[in-house]
Amino acid sequence: MERFSESKRKPLHEIFSTADPVFRSDSCPETLSLSEAVKTLSNTGTTKKVRRAPRRGAALATSIASFLGIVITTYLGLLAVTFFIGRVVPIDPVLAIVGDRAPAHVVARVREEMGFNLPYYQQFFLYVKGVLQGDFGTSVLTTNPVMTDIRRVFPATMELATVGTIIGAVFGIPLGVLAAVKRGSLVDQIVRVIGLVGYSVPIFWLGMLALLIFYARLGWTSGPGRIDITFEYTFTPITGFYVIDAILQRDWPALKDIVSHLILPSALLGYFSLAYISRMTRSFMLNELEQEYIIAARAKGISETRIIWGHALRNAAVPLVTVIALSYAGLLEGSVLTETIFSWPGLGLYITNSLQNADMNAVLGGTIVIGSVFIALNLVSDLLYRLLDPRTRAR
Repeated sequence: MERFSESKRKPLHEIFSTADPVFRSDSCPETLSLSEAVKTLSNTGTTKKVRRAPRRGAALATSIASFLGIVITTYLGLLAVTFFIGRVVPIDPVLAIVGDRAPAHVVARVREEMGFNLPYYQQFFLYVKGVLQGDFGTSVLTTNPVMTDIRRVFPATMELATVGTIIGAVFGIPLGVLAAVKRGSLVDQIVRVIGLVGYSVPIFWLGMLALLIFYARLGWTSGPGRIDITFEYTFTPITGFYVIDAILQRDWPALKDIVSHLILPSALLGYFSLAYISRMTRSFMLNELEQEYIIAARAKGISETRIIWGHALRNAAVPLVTVIALSYAGLLEGSVLTETIFSWPGLGLYITNSLQNADMNAVLGGTIVIGSVFIALNLVSDLLYRLLDPRTRAR
């Protein structure tokens, strides 16, 4: 009490000056009114905010520069790998164009026109320049520009991978949540076995088995291909995505046939996506269910359904965005065997046919497109992760 009374009798400027130097008044060294002290406090807070603004701007600029650096470095790495592959494979691209029986002077002239007589660093520069301009060369198999062929076949691959990812997410997330909630039970073991089969069984074996059962024996689905031959000359694609095109044209018989062809290969890809998504969902949910806020929610009497689906899954959804994006990218690059088995006219089948015919321009062009999409999806998922999780914005 004595100390309090002594400090109470002290002048106001002495009390503030001992607390923080910013409260000292140079104009009135002996006294400092309460209004001046409040004004000083307000000015101090404003000054701190002003000081923080340049720091935030610098952090944002650093983050953007780092992001662009990652994009450029990754893409140059992709181009370097494809360039190296195109030079070490035992296939002469010049002979693939002019033929084995072409005269020597014709081979030399074509080699010079294509720039293969230049040093490797100059060839790589021309290669990067052509790729950035969308010029992958001419396909030996179709005699069309490779980019024209890719524009024609890539929508089929995207449609297949999109439907497969939707199937995997719609069924994989609930299965993962159920396995986490019923941890150690029979349900958990069944879900884990489903995921294990999806990881371990070869996709070409499952594809042939699915064709044998659902097409040849049961007749529930259509066979290989994207559309029946009866609609091939009457159906006109608009966007390249046949499901959307059939809906836009209100061609319901064609839509039924397209879905009948699409369901089996997309379900096969969706099963592999389901295996990955369900496993990761289970892992994320187990981590969330052990957090303190879940215990507090249960102590407050909140229903278990709301805790699981409204709180735990909501927080687990942030990393799930990255998982689903990676699953989609994986289906895009891993659809080669599926498209080959089901004769699906997508980018995977295009690359396979080009590789069998030594068409390296088409092979490398398709590889670059798939790699570019993979890089873009990774970057978009990273941006979404930072946007949805405030804790990562300061990194």
